[in-house]
This record gives sequence, C-alpha cells and structure tokens, in this order.
Amino acid sequence: MSTRNANMESSIYEGGDGRWHGRVTMGVKDDGSPDRRHRSAKTEAEIKRKVRELEDLRDKGRAPKAGRKPTVEQWMTTYLTDIASLKLKPRSLDDYWSKTRNDIIPGVGKHRIDKLQPEHLERMYRVMLNEGHAASHVLKVHRILSRALKIAHRRRLIVENVATLVDPPTVDETEANPFTTEEAKAFLEAAAKRPTFMRWCVGVGMGFRQGETLGLRWPYVDFDNELFRPQWQLQRLTWRHGCAAPHACGAKFHRFEPCPDDCTTHKSYKRGCPKPCPKGCTGHARACPDRKDGGLVFTRPKTKKSRNAVPIPPPFIPYLREHKVQQEEARAEAGDGWEDHKLVFSRPDGRPLDPRQDWEEFKELLAEAGIDDRRLYDGSRHTAGTILNELGVDMPTIMEILRHTQISQTRRYVQGRSHLSKDAMRRMGDHFMPRPASADPAPEPTTETRTETADSRAARAQRRRRIR
Repeated sequence: MSTRNANMESSIYEGGDGRWHGRVTMGVKDDGSPDRRHRSAKTEAEIKRKVRELEDLRDKGRAPKAGRKPTVEQWMTTYLTDIASLKLKPRSLDDYWSKTRNDIIPGVGKHRIDKLQPEHLERMYRVMLNEGHAASHVLKVHRILSRALKIAHRRRLIVENVATLVDPPTVDETEANPFTTEEAKAFLEAAAKRPTFMRWCVGVGMGFRQGETLGLRWPYVDFDNELFRPQWQLQRLTWRHGCAAPHACGAKFHRFEPCPDDCTTHKSYKRGCPKPCPKGCTGHARACPDRKDGGLVFTRPKTKKSRNAVPIPPPFIPYLREHKVQQEEARAEAGDGWEDHKLVFSRPDGRPLDPRQDWEEFKELLAEAGIDDRRLYDGSRHTAGTILNELGVDMPTIMEILRHTQISQTRRYVQGRSHLSKDAMRRMGDHFMPRPASADPAPEPTTETRTETADSRAARAQRRRRIR
C-alpha cells in the first residue's frame, strides 16, 4: 500500500543531519509551480508546532508570499518611491525620506522585514533618545515605519506588523504661548511702521497659517461679501532631478566621509556640518540643469476644510483697499520688471515673500515690541484662537474660523488666561459662600412690622379647622 501523502498534506521526517524537517504545501507560486515551505527544528514536538503554525496561516489566508523577503532598507525605498509618493504631499514625502535615510536605515535597515523583532525597534528608539533626539521625532519615525510595515503586512510580505507591538515614547504636548491682548496690540503697532503691516494683521487677527497668508491672491479676496478664500498656500519644496542619472549629476557634490572636528567649510551652518551622503546618493538636485518641482511653489492646502471661506473683520477692509492701491502704484513703478502672481502680499517686484525672511521679520517685530521670543504659530493661530475665546466666542465658531476638522484640535489652540480663571472662580465663590461679616456692607436698620390682621387668634384657628 502506498505511503504517499494526500494533496496539501504536510510531511514531517527526521533527516540524516539529526534534525527534524517539515514541508508544507501553501499553494502555487506566481509561475504555477507548487509552493512548498520548509521548516526545521531539533525535536519532533517543535517541528510539529512550526508545521501547525504554517498550516494555520495557510488556512486563514494570511500566509506570506514565497521568496526571499526584502530588507527594511529595500522595502522602505520601495514604499516611499512607489506607494507613499502617490498619496503624500511633497513636503510630507520629503520628511519621510529624511527620517528614513537618517534614522530608520542606519538603525534597522539591514534586517529582513520578516525577521524584524520588537526588540530591534526598541533598541533603535533608545539609541535615538540617547543621542538627543526629541521624543516627538522618535514618535514620527515610529509612525513612518509602522505605516510601511502595515502595507507590507497587507500585501502578505510579513505575518505581523511588529511596530504595533512596540510602545513608542510618550510625547508631552508643546505648551502654547500666545500673545496677550496688550502684546498683540504692541506687536501690530510695531508692524504698522512696515509695508507688511496687513500681512501681520491677517496672521494675528484672523489666525491664518504662514503659507496661507503668503499665498493669498486677490482673485480670492471678496470685498463685496467681506470674505477671504484661502485656496492656495506658498511652500518651499525640495528640488528634484529631471535628468536620467541623478547620482552622476551630483557627483561633484557627494561627500561620503564625515567632516573633521575643525571643519571651516560649514562654520556658518546653524545646525553644524551636514551628514555624509548615503551610498548611491541621488541628492543635490539644486545643481541639476533639468531640476523640477522645487523652490517656492503654490500648492493646495492639506485638507478641504482649510479652503473654507473666512469672514474679514470689517475694520480691515479700508486698510486692505489702501494696501491694494499702494501695490498698484508699486506695479506701475516696476514696469516690465513686475512679476504678476496676483499676490496680496508680495515683494516690490511682485514676487512672493520668502517664508524665511518672513520668519526673520517676525522675530524683529518681537524685539521691537518688547515681547519675549515666541514661535510664529504662537503669535498667529494660537493668539487668534485665544483672544476669540476671551471675547466670549464659542468653540464651534472658533473651529470654523481656524478651519479645524475636529473641535479637540481647536481646544489645543485656545490657551486659558489666569485673570479670566481668577474672575470665574471669584464669581463661583460668591455664588456658593456668604461673604465674611467684615466684608459685608453696614446693615440697614430693622423695622418692626405693624401689619397685624383684624382677626383674633381664635378666629383664625376656627377658620383653619373649617378648611380641613
């Protein structure tokens, strides 16, 4: 009688090498040949367990595809080049690439994605924290890697996304530090001396983001209905190679060795010497003669909610009209040198304002107004949300003005004020607790009531009995 196993039945045997071997039929490969997986172990019990695990994955349709799995470095390159690039905004994609090159690949890039363990990620995160990286940076790296492994799991390249088994560092929310009403007025008084006065009025008074303010165009300013329609934003994007050989194009700029300790080439760099180029570097696209998709570019805001119309405060309208007249005079003076981008806020020749120079001007205005150092977001969106709250505007309305998708996000932008809290608690105390005798005003003299009824006590008692 034949001892041949039935179709799809696994086989277990002891080999000549003294180890136990198991072979499991998982289906067929892409070329139509049988997909037989091999496992080995020291004992029969262990090989049976491994075979059962493979059979369970096969029966549930979760078995990883056949073939050698890519390393983390190879899969991240595939993910960012062919998958994430179809969905992410250019700035987000650049950030993903930066963290992949600088953190993920040096940390776990050589591991095969099916051999990656939670301990590998935890060790990488601990090293990053020891090197001085912020917890928020490590959390962002974790999310990028987790997303890439999720796609690999969905395509059955791995059995499980190990990033879901790791607890990333806890991030403390950055404390907002908006202007007080007095600081906001002082800031705008300092800005009133500059041609960019209305740019800061829109930022502080309406809570526009920097890119939305610098990308605002006149066709989207509705004077009749007093509305701003932020349909575009200005962003600085990284240049990309337009040539066929990016590595060879940037050959003269490649640096594969770290700078010496006494480096003078990058002494003016605020962040120190740049890191060496990775092997096969395709950067330095700024020098490419066919460079594309970089520099100051008009892009759509990230969400549909961000493009909602925002009412213009009526007192802003005369200043906006005057600003437009001044811009028309500058345009006539520039003549053929004027670059027409229809921008509300532009340079004297019509070109967009540089976000870096805009940030530097914000810091200068802080110093002129005598205000301590703040983030640009603190002086614009956080300030607008907080002052609206102080004026008694409800949260749903503030959410619409700031164009947030969730009210929880708006609450993070609104910073409470201590004087308002003290006033609220004073009124709460007055509502519940009597004032101390020493704090009470002088009591009015009491007077005896002389409004006795004509009935006698006995007559009133008899009347009560009759009612009962």
